[in-house]
Amino acid sequence: MDCPDCGDDRTRVVDTETSADGTAVRRRRECQRCSFRFTTYERPGWDSLQVKKRDGTIEPFDRSKLRAGVERAVEKRDVSDQRVTRLVDDIESTLQDRETRIVASSLIGEYVSDRLRDVDKVAYIRFVSVYKAFSEPAEFLRELDAVLDAELEDFEPATDDSQTHEPPSHDNT
Repeated sequence: MDCPDCGDDRTRVVDTETSADGTAVRRRRECQRCSFRFTTYERPGWDSLQVKKRDGTIEPFDRSKLRAGVERAVEKRDVSDQRVTRLVDDIESTLQDRETRIVASSLIGEYVSDRLRDVDKVAYIRFVSVYKAFSEPAEFLRELDAVLDAELEDFEPATDDSQTHEPPSHDNT
């Protein structure tokens, strides 16, 4: 492993830790030339997982592309880096568990949009506006209305108990 600071290839592992779900190994390394410390992650190779793009081309799955898309959607939103990592890990795990090794990019987009809807509504709208490639403002407004309608359904206004319930009876018999 080359040092990202000086480029020397003499680095040593200082600490090793397995991720909570067991799908990755995190290693802290130190350059023996300049003493720069850095972190690397090891994940199983996914040589067999392929993504079929809208134009029909097939390319290897690229986790960094998935993460970049999510990061663009959550930019300047109150979504932590750890939350983004968990979301990407969840989607990657879901893809890995599928029987087929060729996955449509549209399916990956659906997975991302479903999870972003739960994480941050604005990030969700940002993502689907690119993913679904809205060509008309009306399409964007329909999606925004659907999100707002779902929010309103979750909202339950407080009721005044004195108007909805009969007063308690004081039957002393």
